[in-house]
Amino acid sequence: MKKRKLGHSHLYVSEIGFGCMSLGTSENDAIRIIHEAIDQGVNYFDTADLYDRGLNEEIVGKALKGKRHDVIVATKVGNRWTEQGKGWMWDPSKAYIKEAVKHSLRRLQTDYIDVYQLHGGTIDDPIDETIEAFEELQQEGIIRYYGISSMRPNVIREYVKRSRIVSVMMPYSLLDRRAEEWFPLLKQHNVSVIARGPLAKGLLTERPIERASENTKQNGYVDYSFAELVTLIPKLKAVAQNETLTAIALRFCLANEAVTTVVPGASRLSQLIENVAAQSVTLSDEQIAILKQLTKQTMFTDHR
Repeated sequence: MKKRKLGHSHLYVSEIGFGCMSLGTSENDAIRIIHEAIDQGVNYFDTADLYDRGLNEEIVGKALKGKRHDVIVATKVGNRWTEQGKGWMWDPSKAYIKEAVKHSLRRLQTDYIDVYQLHGGTIDDPIDETIEAFEELQQEGIIRYYGISSMRPNVIREYVKRSRIVSVMMPYSLLDRRAEEWFPLLKQHNVSVIARGPLAKGLLTERPIERASENTKQNGYVDYSFAELVTLIPKLKAVAQNETLTAIALRFCLANEAVTTVVPGASRLSQLIENVAAQSVTLSDEQIAILKQLTKQTMFTDHR
C-alpha cells in the first residue's frame, strides 16, 4: 500500500489507516481484523484511552505484540474518567497528560507512542501548558510526535501557530466537507490532515440507505436531511461506476494533498477488505469535479 509522510515528521503512514474505535470488545475477532489489516498493508492504527474505557488500547496492544516495530500507533488523551466511572471530564492539564500517558503505554504494551493526540480542546484551555506536556514527553522519548484531534477552527489555529503538531484529525468525507476550509492553512504549515469518518457512519458504503440508523433518519447527517441523502446517495454511486461507493468515498478524501491518511473503522473482516480495496482505485479529475458539484461545502460553526 502507498504511504505518505505525516506532516513534518519522519513517519510514513499507509494511505488507508485503521480507526480502532469500531473494533468492539470481542478480543479474538478484533485481533484477527488487526492482523489482516497489517497483512493488507495497513500500518497506521488510531485508538484512544477513552474508547471502551481503555479496553480498546488493551486489545490493540495485544494484537500488535511482536509487530510493534512494523506499525505506527496513534492514541489520544484529554478525557478523564470520573471517580464513579460513569462519565468523563475534560482535562488538558500537563499533570493529567503526563499521568495518562503511562496508562496508555501499559495498555498498549509499548514503551513509546508514535503520535499522541489531544482528544478535543477549547480556546479556553491552558494551551501553552498542554503543549509543554507534549514537548516534554517528546524530549523524554515517550512519544515520537504529537497532534490534535479537533474540529474547532480557533483551537486548530492556535496549535498550528504555537506548537509543533504534525497532524490534525478532523471529520472529513463527501458528506462532511467542512474541513476543506482549513486545508490551505494546514498545508502551508506542513501539518497533515487525518480524515476520520470518511465513510460517514456507513452512509458512503454499499449498505442500502434504508438501513441507516434511526438517528440519521430522524436528524439527517451534518447538513443533509435524510430526504436529501435518499436522493444524493444514488447519484454518488453513479459517479462510482464500476467501483464501490466505499472506494470512491475514500479516494475522494485522499485526492486532496492536505490529507495524508483516512482512518475508516471495521468491525468485520469484510468491511476491512472493502476499505483496503480502495488502494487500487483512482479517481479522474472529472469524477472529482462531479462529486464536488453534487455535495455541499459548508463551514464549521463552533469556533470556540
